This record gives sequence, structure tokens and C-alpha cells, in this order.
Amino acid sequence: MRLTLYTDYALRTLLYLGAKPDTRVAIHDIAQTYDISENHLVKVVHKLGRGGFIVTKRGRNGGLLLARAPQDIRIGDIVRYTEEDMGIVACNQEKGSCRLAGVCRLQGLMGEALNAFMSVLDRRTLADVMTHPHLLQTFQMMLPTAASEPMTREHEYNGHDHNTAFA
Repeated sequence: MRLTLYTDYALRTLLYLGAKPDTRVAIHDIAQTYDISENHLVKVVHKLGRGGFIVTKRGRNGGLLLARAPQDIRIGDIVRYTEEDMGIVACNQEKGSCRLAGVCRLQGLMGEALNAFMSVLDRRTLADVMTHPHLLQTFQMMLPTAASEPMTREHEYNGHDHNTAFA
């Protein structure tokens, strides 16, 4: 299964925010770090905010934060939320039905494979994929330092500003 660029951007955004847990981050900083479209990233961030994965706040002291601790964000949940079509085979959607319907076992096999794939992702959290020390060192070298303002612990994962806007 190939994940969409949308999901890739969502995962990268969450990794970035996880690397700066006490700092409000601007969308521009994330887009610049990964060299990706800021306009596309705005859409991804908006959806992540609606889904409760991140806290978004607009304005001078605005920015993005994880809405929950990294160990509470399952990779499988992110993928399910951001992927519009999880089907592996289309079974002749163009014509409305497949001539092999009722006798083909391919769709069931692909469904089983998808369930196995998602089961692996459900066992892993954002914290799990952030444990490699070189990953965090790499992020620290890539992250802009002056653009963001620290947040207090009381706001860090509680979601009070969730869905207010996006930076």
C-alpha cells in the first residue's frame, strides 16, 4: 500500500512538533524545514487540528503544538484519519461491478493484508518513531530557532486552543 503525500505531510508535521514539545511552531517553519508547499501544508494542519492531533492558535503568539503527548498518538490513527481511500483494490469501480464478483478471493486477501498493515501501525505511537537519537539530533539541526515562542506545560497537551485557527 502506498500512502498519499497528504498523509506523509501529516506524519512529518507531527514528528516536527514532537521534536519541539515546548514550542509553538509556525506552519512556515515546517514547510521550510521539509521544503514542501506551505499552501498544501495549511490544509493538512487544518485537518490535524480538526482531528484533535494538534492545537492551533492564530495571532502574534500563535502557532502549532501537539494536542496530546507523543505516546498517546497512534500512527494507525493518523493514517486512517488522513487517508481518504484505504481500499487496495478497486474491483472495477469504473463499470460498477466486477465480472468475478462472488468467486474472486482477491478483495478478501487484500482486505486481510490491509488489516495486518494497520495492525502494525496501531501498535506504534509517535513517541516510538521518535526514539532514535540521531533523528532528534537531525531535527535539532533542521529546526528554525528564533521563530517560535515556548508554551507553558499547562497548555501543552490539553487542547484548549484546539480548532481556533491555524498559524
